This record gives sequence, structure tokens and C-alpha cells, in this order.
Amino acid sequence: MLMAEGKRLIIVSGLSGSGKSVALHVLEDLGYYCIDNLPAALLQSAVAEVTASDEKSSALIAVGIDARNRRRNLEALPAIVSQFRDQSILTDVLFLQADDEILLKRYSESRRRHPLAVQGSELRSAIETERQVLAEVINTADLIIDTSRTSVYELSDILRDRVDRRTPDSMSVLIESFGFKHGIPADADFVFDLRSLPNPYWTVELRGLTGLDREVSEFLESQQSFVAMHDDILGFLERWLPTYREAHRGYLTIALGCTGGQHRSVYMVEKLAASLQDGGQVVSTRHNELHNTP
Repeated sequence: MLMAEGKRLIIVSGLSGSGKSVALHVLEDLGYYCIDNLPAALLQSAVAEVTASDEKSSALIAVGIDARNRRRNLEALPAIVSQFRDQSILTDVLFLQADDEILLKRYSESRRRHPLAVQGSELRSAIETERQVLAEVINTADLIIDTSRTSVYELSDILRDRVDRRTPDSMSVLIESFGFKHGIPADADFVFDLRSLPNPYWTVELRGLTGLDREVSEFLESQQSFVAMHDDILGFLERWLPTYREAHRGYLTIALGCTGGQHRSVYMVEKLAASLQDGGQVVSTRHNELHNTP
């Protein structure tokens, strides 16, 4: 967490049912002064009041902004964020989203009313309207978090490890594995396809293991194509990560996929993360399919 003299603002937005309230509760536990459902037009005044120089002020503030704002105020958000940064306030815009079917299921289970639903309209239509209203916000977002398959505890870890611990002039890098048969992660900035590499799944002794097991890593390390692809991806990242930092990007997510997300992509994530960390880059890892495997 930042020192008391450093001001930090986190703007939390996203689709209703995607976990915005959970995110604000986590940030509140981390010491942030949280305001939910704030009109975007009052954002500058609220931040100025909360971070005022007196004994009751807070250097850490998190604000929830949703689709009930007027569109012109949401459209003005990028300029407001730029002004905060010009004032040396470390500002991150987080956007939480989830697949429509997941949102429909969550609303069905909670029996809550969607904030944009009008009498006689269906929930799916309200979700689509909300996506359109928040289009400017998602374009402004520094970090997009897809919670379709993310538990409350995982979301909490993301906020602690990637958001709260990010310092000025640093970039939070996440390398994640996934299976193409489950879909490409919506939060990925770069996607690398590993399906052309030899697959340990077709070796009976390795089928029930994962890329975290020594036997699988030894199999992949013996494949010249795997080593070559690792070196190529590592060279790409070593060349371009510095340019993203220089462009003041706060977050970068790199997704590596194989067919099932169990073997090739898992070990490649671990190997790349270790290589980048040896070079001084702080890296987080995530294995989407391992966590979701029964």
C-alpha cells in the first residue's frame, strides 16, 4: 500500500452483477475511503474533500461509478482522470464485466432488479443497454477484470496483488494460462497460441498430470519446438514491455493458451514468469483451468 503522503484513487465501474460491490468492500478492508454510486459530475469535488490536508483526510479513495450516470458525465471521465494524474494522484480505472449468461444467472439467483431495467423490459435487454452506456468507461479502463469464472476470493486476490500493491511508475504484469476449448480470457492484452507444440496429453503417463508437475516439464523441455517458442515469446516481451512502461501503462495481461489449459500453457507460464523475474520484472501468474478443474 502507498505511504500516507501518496494520494491514490481507484475508480471502480462495470456491469451490474459483475462484482463491483465486492471490489469496493475489499478496497475498504485495505484502508480505502469508499464511495459507491457516486455521480461522475461530483467526482472531482469528492476526491478533493476526502484527500483534504487535515487530520481526518484520507490519501486512499475508491469510488464506484455505474451506468445510472448521465452519458455526458461518463463521456467526460477520461478528461477528469487525466486531470487527477496531472495532480500527481495515482489513478486507476477498473472495469468489471462478465458474460451475459453469467449475469443472467446471478440476477436469477439473487432475485435483484437490474438498475436499468424498466417495467416490462427483459433483463437481457437491460444488460445490453448497460454495455452501451458504459462504452466510454471501458475504453478508459486501465484494467478490465472478467469475473465470469472468478470467485469472490480470486477477485480479492487480484485487487490486493495487482491493484493495491501497484506503485507509481510501475506496471503490473500478469501471465495466465487457459484452454482454447473454454474460450480466450477477455482481459488479455496479448494472446499466444501453443497448440502447435507437442501435447503431453497424448502420453498416457502424463495425461492426468499438469504443467506444474516435474514429469510434464521434463517432457516439454525435451521438445525443441517448445524451447524455441519460449525463447521467441520471451524475446518479444523483453523488447516490448519497456515501451509499455514508458507509455505509462499500469497493467498488462499476457495469455498463453493450449487446447485444455492443463499442460503446455501452464508450464510455459511458469517458465516465462521465472525468466522475466530473473530480469527484474515483477510478474503474477494465474492458471484459469487448473483452478476450475474439479
